[in-house]
Amino acid sequence: MQSEVVASRSADQKDSRESRNGGNPQLDAVSLAIIEQLQEDGRRPYAAIGKAVGLSEAAVRQRVQKLLDQGVMQIVAVTDPLTVGFRRQAMVGINVEGDVESIADALTAMSEVEYVVMTAGSFDILAEIVCEDDDHLLDVINKRIRALSGVRSTESFVYLKLKKQTYMWGTR
Repeated sequence: MQSEVVASRSADQKDSRESRNGGNPQLDAVSLAIIEQLQEDGRRPYAAIGKAVGLSEAAVRQRVQKLLDQGVMQIVAVTDPLTVGFRRQAMVGINVEGDVESIADALTAMSEVEYVVMTAGSFDILAEIVCEDDDHLLDVINKRIRALSGVRSTESFVYLKLKKQTYMWGTR
């Protein structure tokens, strides 16, 4: 059933996806269905995926390895930060003077920074930070992010409660 849904996507949706991916690997309906199966359950057996998408276990294994090798997807364990000792999360908006990419690269190298996006809007960069506590967050923002040459200003949005965190956007 899942593969039927993916296979029936309109040509317009496919063309839109291809124009957005700017040279990235082209994915057929079966690869998209495999990705969706793994997004539902990253530990789903290849045999079960094969049954759902109409391939053999070996063919699914090969396709998954190719998707991993091409950097199309990763298979990881997603934890709840609170349960593993990280009690403070924040989104930090950063304004930059000069080269935005060099600041984004420096942020990417920080272990506490989980997510970095360069934006067009009120901030040049948004960075999601996961820390053990408020002191740790203050240290990261004050002594490491603000210390980067080119950082003009920061604004922090401390998370009070996380209501939804999902990686199930599918393959539209």
